[in-house]
Amino acid sequence: MKLMLGNEAIARGAYEAGVKLVAAYPGTPSTEVTETVAKYDEVYAEWAPNEKVAFEVAVGASYAGARAMVCMKHVGVNVAADPMFTAAYTGVNGGLVILVADDPGMHSSQNEQDSRYYAISAHIPMLEPSDSAEAKAFTALAFDISEKYDTPVFLRTTTRLAHSQSFVEEAQRREVAVKPYSKDITKYTMMPSSAIGRHIKVEERENRLKNDVESFDINRVEKGDDSIGIVCSGVVYQYVKEAIPNASVFKLGMVYPLPVESIKKFAKSVKRLIVVEELEPVIENTLKANGIECEGKNLFSVQGELSVATIKEKLLGDKNENVSFDLPVRPPVLCAGCPHRGVFYVLKKLGLTVSADIGCYTLGAGAPLSAVDTVLCMGASIGIAHGFKKALREEAAKKVVSVIGDSTFIHSGITGLIDAVYNQSNLTLIILDNSTTGMTGHQDHPATGKTLKGEPAPILNLVDVCRSCGAKSINVVDAYNLKAVEDAVKAAVDEQAVSVVICQRPCAPLNRNYPSPLYVEGCKKCGACLKIGCPAIEKQKEGNVIINPTQCVGCAVCSQLCKFGAIKGGKK
Repeated sequence: MKLMLGNEAIARGAYEAGVKLVAAYPGTPSTEVTETVAKYDEVYAEWAPNEKVAFEVAVGASYAGARAMVCMKHVGVNVAADPMFTAAYTGVNGGLVILVADDPGMHSSQNEQDSRYYAISAHIPMLEPSDSAEAKAFTALAFDISEKYDTPVFLRTTTRLAHSQSFVEEAQRREVAVKPYSKDITKYTMMPSSAIGRHIKVEERENRLKNDVESFDINRVEKGDDSIGIVCSGVVYQYVKEAIPNASVFKLGMVYPLPVESIKKFAKSVKRLIVVEELEPVIENTLKANGIECEGKNLFSVQGELSVATIKEKLLGDKNENVSFDLPVRPPVLCAGCPHRGVFYVLKKLGLTVSADIGCYTLGAGAPLSAVDTVLCMGASIGIAHGFKKALREEAAKKVVSVIGDSTFIHSGITGLIDAVYNQSNLTLIILDNSTTGMTGHQDHPATGKTLKGEPAPILNLVDVCRSCGAKSINVVDAYNLKAVEDAVKAAVDEQAVSVVICQRPCAPLNRNYPSPLYVEGCKKCGACLKIGCPAIEKQKEGNVIINPTQCVGCAVCSQLCKFGAIKGGKK
């Protein structure tokens, strides 16, 4: 027995099931699945530039006859949706599992979308484990279902399942031979003449599954007090069992398609049927559409996570006494020494409208920097800024810039840059190049020179990429040098064509070669250094400032703001 995160258990389940290839783009809370798989020598694993590419790589491996898995967070499915919907038509050769991690409560996401709707819309079956042991078991089962029914299979988790631990029994890897590939245009080549026939196959497959799911043992009834019957799945099952241990429970392992007839039978055995599910009323609506009377979202919100306390309150009327603590607010902040901090300071100083993107640098929206105006989705900063430019008069448009990270630029910013050049924008693009995928835990990408397996790789040169896209003005500056950043940005916004400023410095937590910490001597209490919001800079009750040597990395950005030369040191 071994204590494992849900994500680690999924990786172990894929390994034991004989997976040959795993592809992904890092996205919390799914990232650790791929990082764990990469530790197994028998499995090829990679970070792809984005989820669409990762999905296509996995599909290719499946077509070739190997078991494959693709991993992503819920918003990543949006990016992968194009090949995903059609892969549901083609079916598979080797088993194909799609790991998707939803994020109720938006712990690290820009929305709370429910991936179960993708399963319904794409006609792809979906499993949902409730703990780490099931996460491992369901992963292996997903491969078996995929090959039996000739379909990709979703494995859905949520943040609490992905990042909670429970005991898992490890087993030996089962080597699964690569199936022979045989050319079949009607199956794998999706032009209209073939796709029409494959759509029929999808419907036939789904009808088979709807019938067979009634006997799947991953869906089970736990009999208890018949005054209340609860239908639930995933980690919510754990909350229900703790909140109301004596309730009758229909525990779902497969959330699409649902075992409707079995639930009908269960509903007749209880006096009150309640669906307890996070986010959207997916299960509730399906049951009601099939004539099953039930409650659900009349009791529980479509927003945020559920909890034991919430379930007790809504179903039993038990209210926990609110215990309040006078604790300081601790919003997320950019790390001490973060190379993005000074750039955002400059952008705010220049009074620019900043279209930002998904990454650590989204925190440039927080006080005291407060430099960011818009954030939508991966890569959108460039298109949004271009749209601003085309909608506004010249002087107003001049004040709009786009900010994007190196990994996000590779993920989905390049096409936006091409669009801006092609459509003759005077867009200013600022690439915050910290040489990693920082927000998800420092994963490599095509511009870092290293693969997921730690092997050396060709380095994608961002300057060359931008030049190839048609940008004529490209300036590379030190992100710690505020004057250089300011001069470069000023020059860029004056350009009458697309201009690019690349602000380079490695992510601070990755740098192990720090100068000595800075210190303050003769503080005049002007507060200028506080404008960058560095957590290493602390204001005392008397109004003077000190620098915490345990946090300071010696970047010296703050010293460039002090007109009195009170901030000193930083040299070895």
